[in-house]
Amino acid sequence: MHRYRSHTCGALRAEDAGKSVRLSGWCHRIRDHGGVLFIDLRDHYGLTQCVVDPDSPVFKLAETFRSEWVVRLDGKARLRPAGTENHELPTGLVEIYVTDAEVLGRADELPLPVFGEQDYPEETRLRYRFLDLRRERIHANIMLRGKVISSLRNRMQGQGFNEFQTPILTASSPEGARDFLVPSRIHPGKFYALPQAPQQYKQLLMMAGFDRYFQIAPCFRDEDPRADRLPGEFYQLDVEMSFVEQEDVFAAMEPVIRGVFEEFADGRSVTPSPWPRIPYAEAARKYGSDKPDLRNPIVMQNVSEHFRGSNFKVFARLLEVEKNEVWAIPAPGGGQRTFADRMNAWAQSEGQPGLGYILFFDRARDETTQQQTPGATGVGARGPLANNIGPERAEAIRAQLGLTAGDSAFFVAGDPDKFVKFAGLARTKLGTELKLIDETRFEFAWIVDFPMFEWNEDDKKVDFSHNPFSMPQGGLEALNGQDPLTIKAFQYDIACNGYELASGGIRNHKPDAMVKAFEIAGYGRETVEERFGGMFRAFHYGAPPHGGMAAGVDRIVMLLAGEQNLREVALFPMNQRAEDILMGAPSPATTKQLRELHLRLNLPEK
Repeated sequence: MHRYRSHTCGALRAEDAGKSVRLSGWCHRIRDHGGVLFIDLRDHYGLTQCVVDPDSPVFKLAETFRSEWVVRLDGKARLRPAGTENHELPTGLVEIYVTDAEVLGRADELPLPVFGEQDYPEETRLRYRFLDLRRERIHANIMLRGKVISSLRNRMQGQGFNEFQTPILTASSPEGARDFLVPSRIHPGKFYALPQAPQQYKQLLMMAGFDRYFQIAPCFRDEDPRADRLPGEFYQLDVEMSFVEQEDVFAAMEPVIRGVFEEFADGRSVTPSPWPRIPYAEAARKYGSDKPDLRNPIVMQNVSEHFRGSNFKVFARLLEVEKNEVWAIPAPGGGQRTFADRMNAWAQSEGQPGLGYILFFDRARDETTQQQTPGATGVGARGPLANNIGPERAEAIRAQLGLTAGDSAFFVAGDPDKFVKFAGLARTKLGTELKLIDETRFEFAWIVDFPMFEWNEDDKKVDFSHNPFSMPQGGLEALNGQDPLTIKAFQYDIACNGYELASGGIRNHKPDAMVKAFEIAGYGRETVEERFGGMFRAFHYGAPPHGGMAAGVDRIVMLLAGEQNLREVALFPMNQRAEDILMGAPSPATTKQLRELHLRLNLPEK
C-alpha cells in the first residue's frame, strides 16, 4: 500500500465497502458521540467520515487529534448505518472504521477556523492566507479560476489564435496608471518597468506577421485598489488580430466569452448572440454608465420640456442655460413617501443637495388611510415638484415614463456631463432597493463609439479619453478637419452586470495619423518617437490593419463565482494598502542591494 494513501478523501463510494483503505488529510471536524469519535477527514478532493471507537488500538491517539492536524488513517470502508447517510456528500454512503493512525503534522491553535464560512478581518485572512484557502468556498473559487482559464485558452486555440508570452521587463509607459519601476544594476540610473499591459508588444506581433495572438497576461499597475480591481497585479485575456474591422473582433471574441459564461453559469442565463451594440452616448443617457447593468430595467429619460417655463423655478432657471437638462429616473414600485425620503437622504450622503421626486397614486384610494374616494378616477401625482408644475405636466411625465399608481420618478438636473455619474449611481441604487435586478442573469452588451478625445478641465486641454492607440472614425481626415471633441474612435468595451469586462479597439496603424492624434492631445512627434519608438518605427515597414481587446480574467471569475470582491478569487492578493502581509512585501532593501543598484533613498519625513 502507498505510504500515505490508497484513495483520496473524495473517492470512496458504496461499492468500496469492505475494502482496506488508507487516507491522509486534514482533520476538518472532530465529534465525540458518546465516546465514539467521528473524524471528517478532508483533502483537496473531498471529505470522508472516519470512525474511531474505544475498541480501536488507536483510540487514545485519536483523542489527541485537533482541528487541522494532518493525519494518516487506515481502516475498512463500510456502509454507513441506515438513516445516517449524507446524500449531499459524494462519499456520504460510506465511512472508514479506523484501525491504525499516524500524526503527519500537528497544528497550533488556529487564528481562524477552516470549518464554516464565518467572515474574518482582511488582515487575519491575508496573513494566514494558506488557512483561508483551505475554506470550502474560496478553495472552490480558486479551482473555478483554473477551469475558467483552461476554458478560455481552449476556446482561443479553437478560434485559430496562437499563444505567445511577451516580456515582463519592459520600458515605462506614459499613459494609464503609474508604472512599477525596476532599477537596473547593469545600467546605473536606468529603470525597467513592469508592463501595465502587453499593448505595444502585441501590436508589434501583428507587424511581425503572426496574425492571431492571445495570452493570459499578467499586468502590473501601481494604482489604488478597489473592490473590482486588485492592487498591484491582475491577469487579462490579451488578444490581437490582423486584417480585421470592429465586427471581426466581435465575431471572434463574443463566442469565447459567451461560451465560458455558459459553461460555468450554473443555471444562470447568458445573453444570447448577437449581443446588443450600445453607443457610448446612449449608454450614458439611458443608464448613466459606460458599463451598464442591463439586468436593471430602469431607463432614464430627458424630461426637460416638461419643466421648461414651469413654476418649479429651480429647474426652470437651470434650463435657461442651453447645455442643461433634466433627467428622470423612473422607480417602479417606489411610490411611498418614506422611500422617497430615504433616497433623498442617500443623495445628500453622496454630496448632492437632494433628489427631487414625484409620487404617483390612485386617485380613488387614499394611500394613508386606504379609504375609497367617491368619484375620483385616474392616477394622481404628489410631492413638491408635482405641486409646483401642476397636474398636466406631472401627467405628461408619467405618460412619457410609462409609470402607474404606486410608482415614482426621481430627477437630476444641470449639465449632464457633470451629473451623469450620480444619475447612474441613483439608477443602480433604485434598482437594488426596489429589488428590480434579476440575480439569475448575465447580461452582456458591447459599448461602442467611444469619444476619441475629452476636455481636461484641470489642465485646460484636450486629452485622450480611452486608448491613445485606437483608430479615429474617419481616420486622418477627421483628425485634420473635425472638432476633436466630436471625433469617435473604433473603441469598444464588453459590459456585464455593471462591470467593464473587456476593452479594446481597432488600432491606429498609420504613422501620420498616429502623430496627428498625439499632437491633438498635446504630444509632439518627438514625444511619439521617444516613448513609442519601437511601434512607431514598425508602422513604417508595412503595418497591417489590426485590432484586439483584453478581458479581465479576475473579473470574469468573480462574476461566475458570485463574489463581490476580486480578493475572493485570487490566490495571494495584497491588502487595501497594497501590502503582501503574508510574505512581508514591500520590504526595505539592504544597504548592499542599494549600493549594487547605485541608489540612495530620499524618504519623506515622518
